[in-house]
Amino acid sequence: MTVETGEQGETGWEVDPDDEWGVAVIATVGRQLKLRREAVGMRAADFGEAVGYGEDLVYKVEGGKRIPRQEYLDRADAVLDAGGLIAAAWEDVKRVRYPKRVRELGKLEGKAVEIGLYECHVIPGLLQTREHARAVIGAAQPPYSPDDVERMVAARLARQSVFERTPAPALSFVLEEGPLRRPIGGTMVWREQLERLLEVGRLHNVVLQVMPTGCDTHSGLDGRIELLKFPDGTAVGRSDGAFNSRALTEPRHLRILELRYGTIRAQALSPGESLAFIEQLLGET
Repeated sequence: MTVETGEQGETGWEVDPDDEWGVAVIATVGRQLKLRREAVGMRAADFGEAVGYGEDLVYKVEGGKRIPRQEYLDRADAVLDAGGLIAAAWEDVKRVRYPKRVRELGKLEGKAVEIGLYECHVIPGLLQTREHARAVIGAAQPPYSPDDVERMVAARLARQSVFERTPAPALSFVLEEGPLRRPIGGTMVWREQLERLLEVGRLHNVVLQVMPTGCDTHSGLDGRIELLKFPDGTAVGRSDGAFNSRALTEPRHLRILELRYGTIRAQALSPGESLAFIEQLLGET
């Protein structure tokens, strides 16, 4: 989905035509908005003025081309005296407001009973604070627009609902020392991020480990590894290197990833040593 700036400085996200579910949801919401506006005899320009948005944006939302924000639906509900029916559409809209790829990943993480992740270049998105995520995404080249950055940050934080699930999944993370020492976003953002790692690392269902730079044996040189296991015994994995980050479900491929991930965990600092190491880094800031 691309970001476009509309009238009155309003920004929003256009619907990705390849996202069939998203297209269907936004088209349905837009059609209902148009029918209700026409039923009360209000022109698009007058409606836009009443809700505080430009006429062009009104047409794009009604045409299923633009994803409306919650405040737009709330204002439309009040202006059209819809009794909460339009505002309630947000429950459907919010499910498609993030890119399809992020939604699919979040859906898998939401079903998994075990999540294992080795990250080599950055702190995993599941562990990032809002400000750290904003700094990481904002550092990309070519740069994203400010609105795109905020949308990606929101999508990343939404995935962190995995920590609130009941029953809680078993989560394990192995992080490289290098990214932990890199003060992305400045000292205060870095401190907040280290504090977040300590908070998560102390949860009863989380095992967090650090791979020290001085380790002379390292089985994760091929790059990132992610393993998700589900209640029915199935699993899916992703890895850089030879597997090119594609989704893997074949048992022989999963065994390779499990072997690599298990070896990496054995080579990293223990969970207790890892938390002590992060506390030491925090004390040095």
